[in-house]
Amino acid sequence: MMEQEIGCEGCGVPLQTEHPEKPGYVPSAALEREHPICKRCFRIRHYNEVAQVEHDPDAYLAMLGEIGNRQALVVQVVDLFDLSGSWIPGIQRHTGGNPILILGNKLDLFPKSAKVQRLKEWVYHTVSELGVKPVDVVLTSAAKGVHFDEVARAIETCREGRDVFVTGTANVGKSTLINRLLKEFGSGEEVITTSPYPGTTLDTIHIPLEGGRELVDMPGIVRRDRMSEWVAPDELGEITPKSEIKPKVYQLNDGQTLFFGGLARMDYSEGVRQPFVCHMANSLYIHRTKLAHADEVWEKHRGELLSPPKDPSSLPPLVRHTFHLDGKQKQDLVISGLGWIATGKERARVELWVPRGVRVEVRPAIL
Repeated sequence: MMEQEIGCEGCGVPLQTEHPEKPGYVPSAALEREHPICKRCFRIRHYNEVAQVEHDPDAYLAMLGEIGNRQALVVQVVDLFDLSGSWIPGIQRHTGGNPILILGNKLDLFPKSAKVQRLKEWVYHTVSELGVKPVDVVLTSAAKGVHFDEVARAIETCREGRDVFVTGTANVGKSTLINRLLKEFGSGEEVITTSPYPGTTLDTIHIPLEGGRELVDMPGIVRRDRMSEWVAPDELGEITPKSEIKPKVYQLNDGQTLFFGGLARMDYSEGVRQPFVCHMANSLYIHRTKLAHADEVWEKHRGELLSPPKDPSSLPPLVRHTFHLDGKQKQDLVISGLGWIATGKERARVELWVPRGVRVEVRPAIL
């Protein structure tokens, strides 16, 4: 074994040389490199591969609890495309009263017509309802560098010389955000391994700041109530938006159904003809059919025409959620980890069918 514990620069996990099947494995010769990384990070970076790793939510929450023992700024990164699903439930109970700065990531996925100030107000209102009064809310795109000067200013202003802990659920873009900060305002190098797969960062990663302080990248909390956590790694790209969403508009009469690949479905069971606007990855196949034929189509074509998933048995059975839309305002039907359907301003009854455990909600329209 190694004489002292060294953390993988890419994901933070302690490196070890004895168990190739466990996290942190590295060949002994690789330890002589200046910046050693584990085999898993090496495979992600160079071959876009990822090995499945078991995540212990309790262990991650215990790490989060360490923040309460420090004087620090907590930066919570949330996914604007899945705000409620990318929230850490009860984060304020783990952070010891330290101030929380909210960074809303993936702004680049929204149509250019989206009003940024309205989105910012929506984020502030939503997180306030979840029990957090943030010191500030900044909307950004870590992938594209949108509003990044504002991100850097907000962190520097709000931390007041303290340590910085960057938190978030898996796959919100924390490590991409930190890499861009390092590239533009720090060492000029990207050091943290990033990938589209949930839970790439396995342990805390510590980056020195001036004055003996540090910026800490926390592992992403894995939430099993999101669709993205149930899709196989090789199919995740089909439901993960990578560029500006091109909303798909369907004028539906009652008695029609929309299939979202083979992952979920929406039955429009009662109401007048109205538009349903789907905000999901451009690569996801959406199929319209008659409600009377929907079960037959689902059974016959799921896993083939209706995919992902290629293997339907990999998902829990579908559960029906009924929504009665009041017709007083436009609303969004949200499927966590997949996207949302914006409704027209008409009374309606809609059923969403999603795998058991995946969270759905209705909210006032955000666009």
